[in-house]
Amino acid sequence: MSENSAEIKVKLKPQQERFCREYVLNGGKQKEAAIAAGYSKKTASVQASRLLTNVNILSRVHAIQIEELKKLSVTPESVIMKFLEIYDRCMQAKPVMEWDYSEHKMIETGEYAFDSKGAINALTKIGDYLAMFKQNVNVNGELSVSKLEDLL
Repeated sequence: MSENSAEIKVKLKPQQERFCREYVLNGGKQKEAAIAAGYSKKTASVQASRLLTNVNILSRVHAIQIEELKKLSVTPESVIMKFLEIYDRCMQAKPVMEWDYSEHKMIETGEYAFDSKGAINALTKIGDYLAMFKQNVNVNGELSVSKLEDLL
């Protein structure tokens, strides 16, 4: 859905609207959202599952999520920028320290290390967002991953 779909107002019953808001604000906890919206504790799980199959409910949940993200000024671009900042920080060489028993303190070994796992994770998230690591399935049902040369 595009950002414009957030502007489409879906007419829901007040209890359904409350469920949508509670669902978003409770981090997707279905049963808790149903109870907070006034549904019976006994049937809250079933009601929540039923509500979340309704296209209008899902549309409203998505619109509320977009509203909340806008309040935080979170955009795809800002998230990518944060991942790039994380990557840059992870790639900074840090001196490897070890305990010197004679001086009773940590000293540099002369070696340097960086956070390769953090850097790879940040790059992976960026690549996933940009769909750089698409998998292609051919008619024979064989799975092949696009080559790096194709991406460049």
